[in-house]
Amino acid sequence: MKFLLLLLTFLLSHEIGADEIIGGKESRPHSRPYMAFLDIESNNSWHNCGGFLIRRDFVMTAAHCAGDSITVKLGAHNVRKPEKTWQTINVRRQFPHPEYDDEKVLNDIMLLKLEKKAKLTRAVRPVPLGSRFDWISPGQECLAVGWGRTGQLLPVSDTLQEVELTLMNPSDCIDFGSFDERSQLCVGNPNSRKSVFKGDSGGPLVCSDVAQGIASYAHINAKPPSGFTRIAHYRSWIDQILKAN
Repeated sequence: MKFLLLLLTFLLSHEIGADEIIGGKESRPHSRPYMAFLDIESNNSWHNCGGFLIRRDFVMTAAHCAGDSITVKLGAHNVRKPEKTWQTINVRRQFPHPEYDDEKVLNDIMLLKLEKKAKLTRAVRPVPLGSRFDWISPGQECLAVGWGRTGQLLPVSDTLQEVELTLMNPSDCIDFGSFDERSQLCVGNPNSRKSVFKGDSGGPLVCSDVAQGIASYAHINAKPPSGFTRIAHYRSWIDQILKAN
């Protein structure tokens, strides 16, 4: 586990700006209307994660993004420059997966119930989720989106970034030790320099306009591949939470 890095952004980046994805490009403003920027307060300090709107009143993110309180910002492109498109909503209740394991980083998925429903606009709109029967295959190209770093030590950016990443074989993530091919996706060609990194936690992996993964962890040297939670594996649990709330 010493080679594994959770993709949170802590206090420093909260003060000076969000990070960028590695090897990607700036998204066209509001072209990913499902994206959510999370301000998380925990033990009197702040950190940030990504997330994505799955229903007007629910955001999905990683379980390791839990905190004492969370505020969700929807409709944002540059998270430091307020726009009329912004909708800032407090989280009423956090639903981390009951079997989340923070040491092995398994079951790294969480649902956030918002205090009020988001208003659907061109800049704010939910993304469909992969079904339990929708099994994606290695070699498929998908899109990761977030406010994560462009490299280990590179400057930060306030604007939303995106990068195309290749789904890899589970054997390509053997270095992670606790990788579980049933509940996780191995993402990112190790021969490229394209990856998610610090600040991208909780953001989606979107394949053919459907959210199939959640950014969870990466190598500390920022070299791909990285581990994503496989959404399809959790559809029964997700549907149970959504139906009850």
